[in-house]
Amino acid sequence: MEKKRMFFIYNPQSGKGLIRVHLVDILDVFVKAGYEVTVYPTQGKGDATRVVAACADEFDRIVCSGGDGTLDEVVTGMMQSDSLTPVGYIPAGTTNDFAQSLSIPSNMEESAAIAANGRLFPCDVGEFNDDAFIYVAACGIFTGASYQTNQKLKHILGHAAYVIEGAKQLTDIPSSSYFLEIQANGETVQGEFVYGMISNSLSVGGVKNLVGKDVELDDGLFEVKFIRMPQNPLQINEIMTHLLRPRACDTPYIFSCKTDRVEIHSEIPVPWTLDGEFGGEHKDVRIVNHCRRISFVVQ
Repeated sequence: MEKKRMFFIYNPQSGKGLIRVHLVDILDVFVKAGYEVTVYPTQGKGDATRVVAACADEFDRIVCSGGDGTLDEVVTGMMQSDSLTPVGYIPAGTTNDFAQSLSIPSNMEESAAIAANGRLFPCDVGEFNDDAFIYVAACGIFTGASYQTNQKLKHILGHAAYVIEGAKQLTDIPSSSYFLEIQANGETVQGEFVYGMISNSLSVGGVKNLVGKDVELDDGLFEVKFIRMPQNPLQINEIMTHLLRPRACDTPYIFSCKTDRVEIHSEIPVPWTLDGEFGGEHKDVRIVNHCRRISFVVQ
């Protein structure tokens, strides 16, 4: 009987580098599940995208281990290759938002067993101009915290390192705002915004209420949320109340909707983050939902 072929790609720098401690046990799980495993440690930024795009169709299963950024690179490689090979995920990062959305446990041996033996869940994937993302594209205040936070600080403090970096940006709200034109569902909205998010996740930055309500990862729709520039403390308070308790009140200071595509335009380049990694600066952004494009292996 011919063995199934698995490509296991991992980021040795993610989280606190615990993959090194668990690597032998993870591979043992894969082999016992009947896989012939090819192992590849990433060598730097963008490496996972390059490797997966080149070889995805040669394997029966792709499994990656790392943070949300590593998963983003693997998803981008899958989109570039047009491959339909199922993807397993062993979370090893600091926040692991998408793993939480898929109910994948943080225990590496448990998540390895799911990656090898679980069921397939076809999940939506976002197209961002010529790039891809799996759970969030965002701009404005706080979005730089994930990729600007020092890697050594992440290793030492974990999630608290993001909080520290985000707190620094609270003192610089005006310079983080942008005048944007947003087109979605036949509606055009303009204004000065301090934060924008197009998501397909139950949580972002470890915060579950932020994305909105009735979130489904396979419905072909994004959750869109743009926060207007607050003009006084009362507006800030109303915005925060809405974000913490979205069912409690509506507010004119937040534009939100569900849509399968959205376009954002500005007169100056706006920095974006895709799944926690820097996604470049853009004046014109077109985001499209590819419904159930990649099958993830879940419980």
